[in-house]
Amino acid sequence: MKFSDGAWLTREGYTIHPAREIRFIKKESGKLTLTVPTYRVYGKGCTLGGVFLTMEITSPFENVFRIRTYRHKGNPYLLESYFELQMPASPVAFEVFEDEGSVSIKSGSSTITFNKTDYSFELVRDGKKITSSDGNALAFVEGPDTVYMREQLSLSVGEHVYGLGERFGTFIKNGQSVDIINKDGGTFSEQAYKNIPFYMTDRNLGVFVNHSETVSFEVGSEHVSRVGFSVEGECLDYFLFAGDSPKDVLRLYTGLTGRSPVLPDWSYGLWLSTSFITDYDEATVLSFVDGMKERGIDLSVFHFDCFWMKDSHWCNFLWDRDVFPDPEGLINKLHQRGLKVCVWINSYIAQESEIFDEGAANGYLLKNTDGSIWQTDLWQPGMGIVDFTNPAACEWYAGKLKDILDMGVDCFKTDFGERIPDRGVAWFDGKDPKRMHNFYTYLYNKTVFDLLVKEKGEGEAVLFARSATAGGQKFPVHWGGDCKSDYPSMEQTIRGGLSLMLSGFSYWSHDIGGFEDKSTPDVYKRWAAFGLLSSHSRLHGSSSYRVPWNYDEEAVEVVRYYTELKKRLLPYIKTAAAEAHNEGIPVMRPMILEYPDDPVCAFLDRQYMLGSDLLVAPVFSEDGSVRYYLPAGKWKSVHSEDAPVIDLAHGRFIDEVCGYKEMPVFVRVG
Repeated sequence: MKFSDGAWLTREGYTIHPAREIRFIKKESGKLTLTVPTYRVYGKGCTLGGVFLTMEITSPFENVFRIRTYRHKGNPYLLESYFELQMPASPVAFEVFEDEGSVSIKSGSSTITFNKTDYSFELVRDGKKITSSDGNALAFVEGPDTVYMREQLSLSVGEHVYGLGERFGTFIKNGQSVDIINKDGGTFSEQAYKNIPFYMTDRNLGVFVNHSETVSFEVGSEHVSRVGFSVEGECLDYFLFAGDSPKDVLRLYTGLTGRSPVLPDWSYGLWLSTSFITDYDEATVLSFVDGMKERGIDLSVFHFDCFWMKDSHWCNFLWDRDVFPDPEGLINKLHQRGLKVCVWINSYIAQESEIFDEGAANGYLLKNTDGSIWQTDLWQPGMGIVDFTNPAACEWYAGKLKDILDMGVDCFKTDFGERIPDRGVAWFDGKDPKRMHNFYTYLYNKTVFDLLVKEKGEGEAVLFARSATAGGQKFPVHWGGDCKSDYPSMEQTIRGGLSLMLSGFSYWSHDIGGFEDKSTPDVYKRWAAFGLLSSHSRLHGSSSYRVPWNYDEEAVEVVRYYTELKKRLLPYIKTAAAEAHNEGIPVMRPMILEYPDDPVCAFLDRQYMLGSDLLVAPVFSEDGSVRYYLPAGKWKSVHSEDAPVIDLAHGRFIDEVCGYKEMPVFVRVG
């Protein structure tokens, strides 16, 4: 949110109270507390009124600093975090140094130094500046209707900002205004399903704003040499991660918010869906599965989308027996064909659902402040929302899903979770509706994932989720949501995925060929190559089937070719997955992550590394033309054992025209 009006003025209706000086310093074991007036204190008379801010600085891990600033601390609820952070039992015992003009804290090889007389701070690691908070950056702001806390951190010359969740706009966030609030906005708007209040830069800085409510970021926009972030209320809580590389920043951040678990081998294979609003029954499903086998395409998972349940009854978790009279038998047939079975669910309970009354009577559904059930007609007539702040509701919901697992289903697609009211409702445990809006998806996916771990065992649990917030990487996999079926949408999709990978997530998928409408055979084949060299691969759409012969016979060859290529790469992919589990480094990696010292890689958002040694450059053109960048080193195409080694002393752009089975995929030699 912008509070200024250009360089000199303040936005009309707002009053900014910036931090001015440090008046008191309190040193405790593992904590430094600073009292920071928002005006100059020239004498005792100046202390009789005015805004003082209190700053608490701790270090939960080496090279990580937590800064919590508040105006009034009388309501501890205002200082509470909803995120489930993996905090140590006791903070790092950092060193404190003080002289006449400053006070410094050293943690690991990083030092943060606060200026006493003209409030500011600078964060340094190994003698190199990481970021700073300069004059007027930290402030308490009074607005026409509410109050805010704001911080602004410096941007160095040439520094680029990444992350903030799965965002489909420009990969580099400089110049953007970003509100962290989950919405069902498709992949072609400024809205996002997965909003993460974390960003990182190519100067080895990570910043996590520890608020589940809306966080507004101004990334070199309100102040072009700063990243500003603000929240409503009187408290601002954030973490600074001083890394020695971009990978180190992700290690530090995921050490706090959690890392992805080990996933089953079968999850990396090809998933095939019924698609959304297509007509299908048992005969249709088996014809797809058998058709893929007849054409030599190895499937791993078959997914039933929404209409495995009766329309207008979502979710009742009951098979539509008019269409599937023997679901247990169908699941068994799919298992006999070597497939796992996934079914679509969400956390909304329609009024027509057989379990609506049960949920309402027992307090399992979200309520209005007057005690009535909150309902809407958007998505399903009269639907309510499961209240996952109620442990009994979690148990009830998980019990309905267990009945499906007992029938033989192996995993779930957890759709939606973004359209959560942020006012006028009362959560079971009293949580703030504004702070629950984004956090809801965490509780939703956690409930489902925990059930899968309990019933299937660790290493076998996997889901396909659309919405997420910070920490959601612990419940993989996530997919890109509703995109159109053309090249611009394919480009938007890859940008969203790479952005999510720099937000602490390790796995990602998308709808091969696009979701809306039906792509041309050309787009489908190009997207299939890209999709089958993503960490997870799914054929899914809206109103048309996504089996390759629905496009042309060459599409069959392309899907078969890349499915086999990915199968051969599985041991390699699992090595990358182990790194994701142990260190928080994503399987799909933006080029900047592997080549932070190559200035070209800072800008590349149409190619990526799959693991540490495989470069993938999708094709986005009808004529097959593609431009990609090979960094310095030795490279060899994976498409032919006889391919020559390309030995580059310096990085180089390459232009070529590729066939559908020739998407640029290179391995680092050695």
